[in-house]
Amino acid sequence: MIEVNGVIKRFDGSLALDEATLSVPEGSVYGLVGPNGAGKSTLIRHLMGVYRQDAGTITVDGKPVWEDTALKARIAAIPDDWYYFLQATAREMMRFYRGFYPNFSMERYEKLKEVFQIDEKRSIRHLSKGMQKQVAFWLALSCMPDYLILDEPVDGLDPVMRRQVWSLVLGDVAQRGTTVLVSSHNLRELEDVCDHVGIMDHGRVLLERSLAQLQDNMVKLQVVFPDAMTQVPPELPVLHASRVGRVHTLIMRMNAQEAAERLAAYSPMLVDAVPLTLEEIFIYELGGVDYAVKDIVL
Repeated sequence: MIEVNGVIKRFDGSLALDEATLSVPEGSVYGLVGPNGAGKSTLIRHLMGVYRQDAGTITVDGKPVWEDTALKARIAAIPDDWYYFLQATAREMMRFYRGFYPNFSMERYEKLKEVFQIDEKRSIRHLSKGMQKQVAFWLALSCMPDYLILDEPVDGLDPVMRRQVWSLVLGDVAQRGTTVLVSSHNLRELEDVCDHVGIMDHGRVLLERSLAQLQDNMVKLQVVFPDAMTQVPPELPVLHASRVGRVHTLIMRMNAQEAAERLAAYSPMLVDAVPLTLEEIFIYELGGVDYAVKDIVL
């Protein structure tokens, strides 16, 4: 289990992490989402042991990550800007990884060679961005990690390879109990792979829940009120409302049953609950329509 409690980090007086707190259950796929500058990559670098927090604690399996070589040997990471030695080939980087990861599996490395089909003797810097990302996954998965930390992991991969990579990662979760923390702006993709989600903004984790709980805590309803009612009753706790013709679309922070019961008092002609996407939950948890796309008149 990954535990982050009250972590504070400043850079040149600027607060990057403001008492950030999150918990990643063992064997889960945890999606960390937030706007640009929210502090996601900074938090990930702390989990990797690259940065040391100014205050608070960061533990994996109850042990602090900072300067714990044995613990870091159980954690593999693919940052957004993946590092490799200049002029290094995939095979040379493999030898480098083997020196740090005692569980590195040459058997798996050879098997994954068939999946990624990249010339392991070719300089990585001469590969395309997508092929470089494939090499990163090839090496990270060969490390047989207990914890896999990913920052924008499939950026640059084509749709087929994205599906292939997620299949490999989720296979490790199911078969080996690997714990995965993934940060991405592709919320539609996270919705398919994550079972827990944390929403981060301004250096803090605003909320974290299982995806099912998150979706059950907010509802989108399409409602048609009686003819005499043209406006949404002001006493309803509506986060956002829009209207097309007579159909009102309401976003409410409650489950569908509770929302239907609240609306029943107004004898609506139609009440239809529509599933919310993770992207919609993200937008309205971060401030509703004020955070949504704005129309600018030039």
